[in-house]
Amino acid sequence: PVQTETKVFSTAGCSTDSIQQARCVLAQTEGVLETQESADHRGLAVTSVPSLVSVERLVDVMSCLVPDAHEGPSSRSSSGVEAVKMRIEGMVCLSCTTTIEGKIGKLKGIEKIKVSLESQEAAVLYLPCVITVDKIVNQIEVAGFKAIVKSKPRQLKLSASEVERLLSAHKQEEKVSEPCTDSSITTVFQVTGMHCKSCVVNIQDNISKLPGVSSVVVSLENRQATIQHNPKQASVVELQKAIEALPPGDFKAILPASPEPGFLQPLVSVAEIHIEGMTCGSCVQSIEGMISQKKGVRSALVSLASHQGTFEYDPLVTTTEELRAAVEDMGFDAFLPGNMIIASKKKKADKSVKSPKNENSVKPSDAEPATNTISKCFIQIGGMTCASCVANIERNLKNEHGVHSVLVALMAGKAEVRYSPSIIDPQRIAEFIRELGFTAAVMEDCDGSDGTLELVVRGMTCASCVHKIESNLMKQKGILYASVALATNKAHIRYDPEVTGPRDVIRWIENLGFTASLVKKDRPGSHLDHSREIRQWKRSFLISLFFCVPVMGMMIYMIIDREKYHSTMFLEKQLLPGLSIMNLISFLFCVPVQFIGGRYFYGQAYKAVKHRTANMDVLIVLATTIAFTYSVVILLVAMVEGAKVNPITFFDTPPMLFVFISLGRWLEQIAKSKTSEALSKLMSLQATEATVVTLNDDMSVLSEEQVDVELVQRGDVVKVVPGGKFPVDGRVIEGHSMADESLITGEAMPVTKKPGSTVIAGSINQNGSLLIKATHVGTDTTLSQIVKLVEEAQTSKAPIQQFADKISGYFVPFIVGVSFLTLVAWILIGFVNFPLVEKYFPGYDKSISEAEAVIRFAFQASITVLCIACPCSLGLATPTAVMVGTGVGAQNGILIKGGEPLEMAHKIQSVVFDKTGTITYGAPKVVQVKMLAEGNRMSRSKLLAIVGTAENNSEHPLGAAITKYCKQELATESLGTCTDFQAVPGCGIRCLVSNTEHLSESCESAMLGFAVSAVVQTSSFTVLIGNREWMRRNALQVRAEVDEAMTEHEKRGHTAVLVAVDNELCAMVAIADTVKPEAELAVHTLTAMGLEVVLMTGDNSKTARAIAAQVGIRKVFAEVLPSHKVAKVEQLQLEGKRVAMVGDGVNDSPALAMADVGIAIGMGTDVAIEAADVVLIRNDLLDVVGSIDLSKKTVKRIRINFVFALIYNLVGIPIAAGVFMPVGLVLQPWMGSAAMAASSVSVVLSSLLLKCYTKPSAEKLERRLGEVRRHGSLSEVSVHIGMGELRRPSPKLSLLDRFVNYS
Repeated sequence: PVQTETKVFSTAGCSTDSIQQARCVLAQTEGVLETQESADHRGLAVTSVPSLVSVERLVDVMSCLVPDAHEGPSSRSSSGVEAVKMRIEGMVCLSCTTTIEGKIGKLKGIEKIKVSLESQEAAVLYLPCVITVDKIVNQIEVAGFKAIVKSKPRQLKLSASEVERLLSAHKQEEKVSEPCTDSSITTVFQVTGMHCKSCVVNIQDNISKLPGVSSVVVSLENRQATIQHNPKQASVVELQKAIEALPPGDFKAILPASPEPGFLQPLVSVAEIHIEGMTCGSCVQSIEGMISQKKGVRSALVSLASHQGTFEYDPLVTTTEELRAAVEDMGFDAFLPGNMIIASKKKKADKSVKSPKNENSVKPSDAEPATNTISKCFIQIGGMTCASCVANIERNLKNEHGVHSVLVALMAGKAEVRYSPSIIDPQRIAEFIRELGFTAAVMEDCDGSDGTLELVVRGMTCASCVHKIESNLMKQKGILYASVALATNKAHIRYDPEVTGPRDVIRWIENLGFTASLVKKDRPGSHLDHSREIRQWKRSFLISLFFCVPVMGMMIYMIIDREKYHSTMFLEKQLLPGLSIMNLISFLFCVPVQFIGGRYFYGQAYKAVKHRTANMDVLIVLATTIAFTYSVVILLVAMVEGAKVNPITFFDTPPMLFVFISLGRWLEQIAKSKTSEALSKLMSLQATEATVVTLNDDMSVLSEEQVDVELVQRGDVVKVVPGGKFPVDGRVIEGHSMADESLITGEAMPVTKKPGSTVIAGSINQNGSLLIKATHVGTDTTLSQIVKLVEEAQTSKAPIQQFADKISGYFVPFIVGVSFLTLVAWILIGFVNFPLVEKYFPGYDKSISEAEAVIRFAFQASITVLCIACPCSLGLATPTAVMVGTGVGAQNGILIKGGEPLEMAHKIQSVVFDKTGTITYGAPKVVQVKMLAEGNRMSRSKLLAIVGTAENNSEHPLGAAITKYCKQELATESLGTCTDFQAVPGCGIRCLVSNTEHLSESCESAMLGFAVSAVVQTSSFTVLIGNREWMRRNALQVRAEVDEAMTEHEKRGHTAVLVAVDNELCAMVAIADTVKPEAELAVHTLTAMGLEVVLMTGDNSKTARAIAAQVGIRKVFAEVLPSHKVAKVEQLQLEGKRVAMVGDGVNDSPALAMADVGIAIGMGTDVAIEAADVVLIRNDLLDVVGSIDLSKKTVKRIRINFVFALIYNLVGIPIAAGVFMPVGLVLQPWMGSAAMAASSVSVVLSSLLLKCYTKPSAEKLERRLGEVRRHGSLSEVSVHIGMGELRRPSPKLSLLDRFVNYS
């Protein structure tokens, strides 16, 4: 027996005609057996077969014809306020929720709204008498999101009274049940306002129920409704009214041409409107759909390729200006042909409009030019975290009246807005942006509005050529200024990038018969190039070394028992009276060092003195110049006098000083040069050429042209092939692909690109060809912004003033003062008590006068003071310790670039870690394989063999991770055969797998311990691997418990994929970027050292929180851009903290450069390694602790070195000055040199003790921490989105707190 069921529908308040109409329609519905009045006469009892007709269908029919028969599932409160819950698709960050709440909260009739990002739902309290659910849904869609009502309120269809009104003319004459006779006719209506299939069904269902209508066919594509009807029962006019009365009330039915003489054919004019801002076919459809609904418009045809709209309209009903305004109200830029040529001085006569009506309509616009002027402003925006924020701002601003176009640059945090000043002003636009939950400020003087161009022009011969180029360029649209110089063959041009670009300018010049090309600019960061300084100090060191070695050899030779062999030494023999071989050779070797090797020191010392400061250079120059000058003078005097005893000279001082100091300077410059390499590495990421294409009306490619990337203009369509780099920032207009955007986000997962998606310059297109429309070119691209950030960070970082320089600042004047005092004191003593001088003056020649002997002795004493105070050991104190420290670091896997980071690391107070590739491995790994099929149907080893083979062909990082895991588990490198491989970006893969039996067998036999000898028949499997959506598309149901397990993994920041073999779900594979094992110990050790540890990542907050809790970090900044990372580091520095940044990606490089100490992971990108001060070669996070520890030890050693250096000076200076002469303690000049050498040697030996340093091991750190370590919970982690403090809640939001869990 067939199962039937009876439902009773209430008919309270409905007319008899209405009930009769309902019964008629039910009688014609398939599956309805009987309709009769209920026993209590208050309803209609409908008996039906449930297998043929659903309850929903019956409810639909009854709610359509008997409105009060059914109550919808939305909850109604006593106050008339209703609640509705919606699912919202397309939200990606907090900015999306802020936008929806702000937009919908402003609508009349909305009491409260609460949007949840996690559950992707919105709960709304509204007044149904003021606003409908459809209106709310539409407004959410206008904001750019898709809303699906979960708890639907009652649908508003045609009411009984409306049906009665439509039928009133015929109710008396004909019965409803009367069949259509052969006198029916066919009428074709043009119907506008249809958007989707539900509109088609709405018209077909409701119109087919009208009496006299035998069939209704509605075409969405042609926008037509073909109705077969009896004109006596349903006239054409009645049908037209019936279609237009259907909800939502947006349909417009255009009557077919009437043959009645009462109607004259309306006037038809054609308007051509230039439209800018269209990006895809959807823009074209929305303009055509909206304008064709406008009163008086007959047809609308829009071409995307030519940016042109052709509209047929009735000039008696509407005007071209109204049509143009209507297009602009939709968020596009629209220009009438007359207004397109505002820049040129004369308008062409042939562009005049044909009909007289149009001529009249042009005049008012000429009389009032102010209404058509478009201004441009720039607004600085804070708080943007991702591309969705950009899309929200652009979309919502375009909907504001008076705003023509919006272009937002995410990295620069800047919006370029074109608006009508008569309608809106920049402050109001900034206010709109603030309402969306961002910070906004109008930029007063922004020079980013005009493009500048410098060209080399060849072929000019005289001033008339110059005039010809300038005058012709100034006539072109978009050229603001042109200046050509004949002497230099250069042209300087300023242009409006909205209108024209460099390629057009070059073409115009070439059309005049000249050749033009771009001036090749120096690469960014050329001012940071240290190659000249490196060459200069290297040359200085090598010259000094070459001449210093013999001098030092002679000095050592002379020190050996000087008194014993003094007169018999070969070097002491005199060539001329007063000139020994030793002094002559020393002089010859000293001259080149003094004047060639030391010339750079003279330059630096002169600059320091000019600025009234005294540094190391001043002291070195002073000591060497006085020593050299004194030695030359004393030698000349001895030769003139024909002295028998050779004078004591100081020719050994300059070479020794210059060797040590120039070596230190050379090494310092090499370290500094690494900074500019970071920028050249960054620039190498940029594509050098772009393929610019010209499109036909149907989006087919007409021509392709390879151009220099500098010549790509805003608005150009660029083709990017698989594996190619995106040359500029832009929007995809055609094609589907995946893009590797780790450049910006640092995350390894590729991003799906489809029409409408934004792309970033420098990122890599993976597997599909794309056509993109350029939105940001030249210096506005994201990559250029990163370069700019790195450059600014490197130039703004103040170098640490060397400790030696600091000491020299006080030491130099002090030593010069002591030296001068010694000179004066001994002159006075000599004249008062000459025998004292005579007693201690070695080699005093009786032939010279007493006065001369006194002055000579005084000079010798003061020079000895300068010599012993020579800053050689001071200069060596830092470089030697740094050289040994960096060498020891390198042996321990820590590469430190120079002294600055080594000195700074011990002062660090905050350590900021990047997540991907730093705390985690940066590559996905399989963390769980959950079997969903029974073991006897599909063994684990068999499944792994199939899955590994299927993913072996995939280029996706997740696929590579799965294959790697399967190979490890099966202990094999060779897998089965995969054919018919198909990858769908954003969904998954499908393929055919065979030859996997030997893999699963060998694995099973290995586990069982014996060989399986049975011959297995080779079979093939159809494999599907992907997300839930991929399974649904392939008609596979995902069970609730599986969905729950996937959700659990997703909460922890993992990616879960499903595996189906031969249309049966077999497994769920969870993949995640795993944490490095030493990360937790490193974080806890740094925390125990009293440092603040922060995690900063471009990844989502969910994943960031999970990772932070795992390693013990309490403070997290998620979804941050490279510029945010820099700003955060700067913010910490402004709080007075010394900051270390640990990262590995291109996106970390600006922050690495800005931080006091940038630490890069050795496995990271070249750019990050170049921008950092410290590189951890072994990819081990404990080396962060090691580098800080090594810095502490090195700084301690530097301080000990300074003590050694100063002891010699503090003890030696008084002795050299002759303070202890009365007690017989005299320091001869050669002893001064020896003391200087001894101090240098002791400093070097002290530094070499650093060689004994050992890095703290993991075991040692574990013991030191003891029981302090413990895992953090998720609740202890504070997560800030983007810049945290820069975000603020929307001022217009009214949040619903109690209704969140309404269902």
